Amino acid sequence: MRRTSRLTRVAVGVASLALAATACGGTSGESGDDGGDDKGLAIAYDVGGKGDQSFNDAAYAGLERAKKEFGYQTADIEPTDGETDADKEQRLTSLAKQGYNPVIGVGFAYGPAMKAVAAKYPDTTFGIVDSVVEGKNVASLVFAENEASYLAGVVAAKATKSKTVGFVGGVDVPLIHKFQAGYEQGVKDTDPKIKVVSQYLTQTAEEGGFSSPDKGKAAAEGQIEKKADVVYAAAGLSGQGVIEAAAKAKIWAIGVDSDQYKQEALAAYKDSILTSALKDINGAVFALAKSVEDGKPLTGTHTFDLKSDGVGLSDSNPKFAEVPGAKEAVEKAKAGIVDGSIKVATE
Repeated sequence: MRRTSRLTRVAVGVASLALAATACGGTSGESGDDGGDDKGLAIAYDVGGKGDQSFNDAAYAGLERAKKEFGYQTADIEPTDGETDADKEQRLTSLAKQGYNPVIGVGFAYGPAMKAVAAKYPDTTFGIVDSVVEGKNVASLVFAENEASYLAGVVAAKATKSKTVGFVGGVDVPLIHKFQAGYEQGVKDTDPKIKVVSQYLTQTAEEGGFSSPDKGKAAAEGQIEKKADVVYAAAGLSGQGVIEAAAKAKIWAIGVDSDQYKQEALAAYKDSILTSALKDINGAVFALAKSVEDGKPLTGTHTFDLKSDGVGLSDSNPKFAEVPGAKEAVEKAKAGIVDGSIKVATE
């Protein structure tokens, strides 16, 4: 096991969760391990890779935080176009064999590969974001995206003047359905008369739903033609195209996963990014790294929700405060979700 850190507890809402921890030793369960005493967190990116200003970049921020805090070697690996589960399995295997610990797959697509590789490396801790994988040495890091999206829907309902808002989902899969369900419910609970126009870019990730800004831009432009004046995208890198289209049309965009108002690559469009539905992927990635560093690796399923501050809504754009009634409505909705009086749909 690497040295034990004396750092204080990570403040990412993990303390409020029922986190299971098990002891861990070494860094690899097979020969070929090069020792790995100074090797720590490694992450394998989802479709879109680093630079998406959203999902993957939030994971990278967690990696950078761990690298700075613990002073160890880290690694991050990009996906390839049209890759298979076998490709993902090979990537995770390579990281485990090199001695990295923990190894995190960023995205639900890593599910089958992680299940296979974790079984071969029982002394390495694995993590997966946005999916549940059973395994004694696997931590499943999942989020209540529907709750953050509900708050985004409340803001959209308060901000729209045309009484039509849009939702762009990257890929038509259950995970993104959660974003849509929460958003539509938040809109309708705030004003039942508002119309929500929803569209998915592709049926599978391989078709580029999470990695094609041009597809996102075209979808947003179509919704704007239908009078949508607020558009929310849960589409990874494709969301950049949605934001660009919104800025060009001088309507509001709502970002996702990271606070996209603060993303340098989106600076040209920031004034059009009213808010972002946040997922603390950064904190979840760091929490898993810290648990391994402390010799008490997290395993099992850990849900980051509104109550634990694992999801939320940004208010970085000063114009957010200028939307009549938005701040008060969001606070009321948040309180209702936390105390259970508001049940947010997942489908």
